[in-house]
Amino acid sequence: MISPEHSYDKLLLSALKQYWGYDGFRASQKDIIISIINGRDTLALLPTGGGKSLCYQLPAIVLQGTCLVISPLLALMKDQVISLQAVGVEAELLSSELDDFEEESVYNRCKDGLVKILYISPERLQNPQFLRNIQEIEISFIAVDEAHCISEWGQDFRPSYQHIKKFRQEFKNVPCLALTATATKKVVEEIILKLGLQQAHISKESFRRSNLNIIVENTSNKYKRILEFLKLNLASGIIYTRTRKDAEDLVAFLKNNQFANVDFFHAGLPATEKEKLQKRWINSQFHVLVSTNAFGMGIDKDNVRFVIHLSPSSTLENYYQEIGRAGRNGEEAIVLLLWSDEEINAINYGFKNQIPTKEEYQKILTYLYSILQVANHDFPEKTFQLNVDRLQNITKLSIRKIKNILTFLHNQELVFYKNSVSASILQSFVKPQDLDRLNPADAHFIEHLFRNLPGLAIHKVYFSEAAFCNKNNIKPFDLKVILKDLQNRGLVEYLDGDLQSIKLLKPRDDRRLFGEYWKLFRQIQENKLRKWEENKFFIFNKDVCKMKLILNYFGEADTENCGKCSFCRTRTNPQKNISTEILMQLSQKPMTAEEIAARLSLHTKDAVSQTLIFLLDIGKVRMFNYKTYMLNQ
Repeated sequence: MISPEHSYDKLLLSALKQYWGYDGFRASQKDIIISIINGRDTLALLPTGGGKSLCYQLPAIVLQGTCLVISPLLALMKDQVISLQAVGVEAELLSSELDDFEEESVYNRCKDGLVKILYISPERLQNPQFLRNIQEIEISFIAVDEAHCISEWGQDFRPSYQHIKKFRQEFKNVPCLALTATATKKVVEEIILKLGLQQAHISKESFRRSNLNIIVENTSNKYKRILEFLKLNLASGIIYTRTRKDAEDLVAFLKNNQFANVDFFHAGLPATEKEKLQKRWINSQFHVLVSTNAFGMGIDKDNVRFVIHLSPSSTLENYYQEIGRAGRNGEEAIVLLLWSDEEINAINYGFKNQIPTKEEYQKILTYLYSILQVANHDFPEKTFQLNVDRLQNITKLSIRKIKNILTFLHNQELVFYKNSVSASILQSFVKPQDLDRLNPADAHFIEHLFRNLPGLAIHKVYFSEAAFCNKNNIKPFDLKVILKDLQNRGLVEYLDGDLQSIKLLKPRDDRRLFGEYWKLFRQIQENKLRKWEENKFFIFNKDVCKMKLILNYFGEADTENCGKCSFCRTRTNPQKNISTEILMQLSQKPMTAEEIAARLSLHTKDAVSQTLIFLLDIGKVRMFNYKTYMLNQ
């Protein structure tokens, strides 16, 4: 009798080769794919770079019906749809950016069996139109990406994930595949419970990345250390910073010191600029991007030779995800984490300064809704421009506390909080046929807007002030003053994309805001602090292998030392360790100190130079010429 697994072997390998060009699977991918093909609820725990997306994309192709993928990452879903369509896989995304006609077209293609993979956000599970249409679509299986978002103990809790279990009850015979790259034992248990996985097949691949050299250094001169590292490691890499300003300042320093092949990347850049930088980096062998954690999610670049952290991440989960972007081709890669005592103290203070008391939490929310002129139980549909500085002046509380609460409201899907630069929005309340009723100046200007912004006479339009001003020889400041004046007089609605904004997603409900939501907010803050303390233990610990600490955090006990991290390299006499490495290099040929440092990139150039002096003193090496060293045989 042929096993089900064996009967699918040829078909799976054929599809793998046809659509992705691979001849075989990575580690546990096949085990996960076979499990879902056989109709079993499955939980897949794969490290970053382990090929999670293939685990649902491939079975979606070979099974009859449409695979429903639930993910919180809109940008990642867009990229995957484009990539799948490019290789001939019928994939679609339902998002708020589609108009009614486009949405209906997607539903009809699914009903006709033409779509193999349909991506949605978890919020759509409560959309009445979606719930009606999905009943007429044959679902092959449900894939839940970033499944740790269902856990209140995870770092990315999303309340909309709580609706998946109820939604699944409408599809009792449809298996579910839950995928995550970062989940502790406690989070895994919660995923199984809250998704209602029945007799789940759990496929857990070790989180060990044997090709990563994890180096943790306490240094006060981080810029100098990074410049030195980059000059000795001409390769493609990522440098993570905590803030946008840190990213911009570091790039300015590097360029001023003759390291030109570097750019900063963060959420504040225009979409076209981000896309250009991302493409350049993906296609380059040597380009370096300095970024906040806005960069890297879902990007599969196999020749990343290093990831540097200018500062520690807030959680070990984030740190592990970020370093997992290095060495995906299996070759040796360096992950360098820099820290200082002053910075750790500053981060400690920052965490404490961003967590409000209950009284402060209530004060911020009360004043926020007061500024928006939203009464209890009101639910206005408009989007409000938000001046956080004004809220800070009224409450006399820190910006950190205010933004922490706004982010919480956004994550709990009570509001949509936009705190990054985006296209501006303009809507005219004046129709073209009514222009003659306005004063001549207003009529002339609005008519000019109609001519320059197609569609404005009918609906809201997204536009760029910079592009409009360049075309019409007007200063951006003057344009904004005119548009705000027209808005104050009820002629247009204008949302400045450079400013923050907020839109209510649910009616204001003080009883819940100050009751159950306060309790959840407090729990999330305590969780943040706990995770930061766990991360500090990882940073400070000098007695255990760094990879071993990470594996233990993710529930892998009794693991072997990696032999490559900063602990493993110095667990014996550090002078002896680096001396041995230098002597091994010089046994191949005479070299300069710079050449040796380039080969021993885990050690600083200063450490190499000091050790060479020591080796000269004890007669192990000698000078070949005025700057070249050789073994003293």
